[in-house]
Amino acid sequence: MADQLSPDEKLHLITRNLQEVLGEEKIKQVLQERELKVYWGTATTGRPHVAYFVPMSKIADFLKAGCEVTILFADLHAFLDNMKAPWELLELRVKYYEQVIKAMLESIGVPLDKLKFVKGTDYQLSREYTLDVYRLSSMVTEHDAKKAGAEVVKQVEHPLLSGLLYPGLQALDEEYLKVDAQFGGVDQRKIFTLAEKYLPSLGYAKRSHLMNPMVPGLTGAKMSSSEEESKIDLLDSAGDVKKKLKKAFCEPGNIENNGVLSFVKHVVFPLRGEFCIKRDAKWGGDKIYTAFEEVEKDFAEESVHPGDLKASVEVALNQLLEPIRKKFESPELRKLTNTAYPDPSKTKGAAKGAKAGGGGGGVGGEDEDLAPTRVDIRVGKVISVEKHPDADSLYLEKVDVGEAEPRTVVSGLVAFVSQEDLQDRLVLVLCNLKPQKMRGIESQAMLLCASIEGEPRRVEPLDPPEGSSPGERVFVEGYETGKPDDRLNPKKKVWEKVQADLKISDECVAQWRDKRLMTKLGQITCKTLKGGNVS
Repeated sequence: MADQLSPDEKLHLITRNLQEVLGEEKIKQVLQERELKVYWGTATTGRPHVAYFVPMSKIADFLKAGCEVTILFADLHAFLDNMKAPWELLELRVKYYEQVIKAMLESIGVPLDKLKFVKGTDYQLSREYTLDVYRLSSMVTEHDAKKAGAEVVKQVEHPLLSGLLYPGLQALDEEYLKVDAQFGGVDQRKIFTLAEKYLPSLGYAKRSHLMNPMVPGLTGAKMSSSEEESKIDLLDSAGDVKKKLKKAFCEPGNIENNGVLSFVKHVVFPLRGEFCIKRDAKWGGDKIYTAFEEVEKDFAEESVHPGDLKASVEVALNQLLEPIRKKFESPELRKLTNTAYPDPSKTKGAAKGAKAGGGGGGVGGEDEDLAPTRVDIRVGKVISVEKHPDADSLYLEKVDVGEAEPRTVVSGLVAFVSQEDLQDRLVLVLCNLKPQKMRGIESQAMLLCASIEGEPRRVEPLDPPEGSSPGERVFVEGYETGKPDDRLNPKKKVWEKVQADLKISDECVAQWRDKRLMTKLGQITCKTLKGGNVS
């Protein structure tokens, strides 16, 4: 097919449904001379879910346009991003990603012989690459590195050096994979512009960049707070898909942030070229659409009911998932899944997790330090707040956490929250960190906040449910039992590892690995910082 397309037709296929293209003129020049070389990278961290069909369908477009496509399994990046993938699990997760990504591509009819698969550590540990990392680190400022990774690398209050290296390595990948363009989500834009700025300084060519929009998830941006938020896994059963789709936000006539409609636009139409709404004859019977705009128009006018849209997407989604489920029924792939992503609840009490000092509720093996039950988070009430006598940026607070005496807490919130807003406020407090002196005064706990990096940085204290009392325990949904450590060992970096997976959802709910932070009265929230981090 690609041999019969003109350069303009190829460009249309390459760029359709993208939110932004940087360097389009360079792409046009290449297409006049030869096929475009593109790469897409994925850090091998958590299990891929149905949202991965969005970049997969775009990769199908690239292949239809005759592009030479490389898929990078970025295992070193997964480790650098706040250790989202433990070093011991990197190899297993790369194997899982390779199997599941190939299964996805096969399910949408993409011939694998037209793709090149590369593992990051196959070349990123070479002498030449390592020297380029050092050369790049002598040019990129800390500010530029942190800014570039702000929307991709997990942001924490005390970032690891590894997270600052991440954007530079992604820039170098463009040279070492010998591509003309890199493809990714628009959340990667700052990394892409860093690559455009610094690669020429190393004597390498400036590449083009293709960016997908950030597509809302199938479970929607406005799910009910009383329902468990979850993603649809690639191995979910048909029953699980039905159950999770029922929870999806799909308000009649509302086409904004509608993950169900977005799936139709970015996956179904690019792959199938049409979409069938299945419904009872008394409501008009089945209707086949050949353009997404027609579906969107009918839904906006409420001539397509949300229930019919969901049921039809369920059919299309299960058609895509069924070949993947069947492939992963093999004993070898079942074992790979379980070893690459061990279930913490099934490894409790394992030999490693039972060692002295491990803390109640700890889990065995590599996940021992990641058990959220080990951190002691409580509801607190700020009973007094004043400026630190020796630091203009710090508050000195007395916080009631349900003990005989209030704790002294030093926090850097002066630039973000007024004294009036903190006084008598209910907050969340991390109580089992080792006390440390801050400008001469010992801080006995840490006040937890939502934050979003950038210019300016935004910070808000987390809010417990209305009616909460000082001392009430905060837990992660599904981890209600277990005793926290009396004091976290700073050398083990338990808090830093747990914190790396804390985030704020699009509903302003605090989560750990997509599970809500809760008290007995309900969930932990913030006021406005959707998609933020917790620190």
